[in-house]
Amino acid sequence: MGRFAVITMTEKAADRVREIVATRDNAHGIRLGIKKGGCAGMEYTVDLVTEPNTKDDHIERDGAHVYVAPEAALFLFGTEMDFEQTTLRTGFTFRNPNQSSACGCGESVELKPADLKALAEARASA
Repeated sequence: MGRFAVITMTEKAADRVREIVATRDNAHGIRLGIKKGGCAGMEYTVDLVTEPNTKDDHIERDGAHVYVAPEAALFLFGTEMDFEQTTLRTGFTFRNPNQSSACGCGESVELKPADLKALAEARASA
C-alpha cells in the first residue's frame, strides 16, 4: 500500500524545494497553506519550515519535503504542485481540481473544499 499524499509534486517542484532548503539555515522544507485574500477570495501561501508540525500532512519526493497545513488539506486535496520559469513569472504553480476560478492577474483563486468522504477514504486506504 502506498503512503497517502494530499498533494503531489513534479520533479521541477521538488528540485526547487531542494534549492530553497539548501540555501537556508535550519530549513527542513516548505509549508503550503491558503489564506483569504485577493480579488478571487483565496491565495496560496508558501512558507519555509524550520520546525515541522506533526499535524501537517508531509509529502516527500527525492529528498524534497513539503508540509500541508491541516486547515488547507480539504482545499488542496488532489493538487499537483509544479515550478515554472517564464519571461514574465517564476514560481510554484498549482493544478488544483478544487479551484473553480482565478483572478485575471493569477494571484488569487476561488477554491471549493474537496469531498470530505473522498479525503477520509484516501487516507484510510493508504
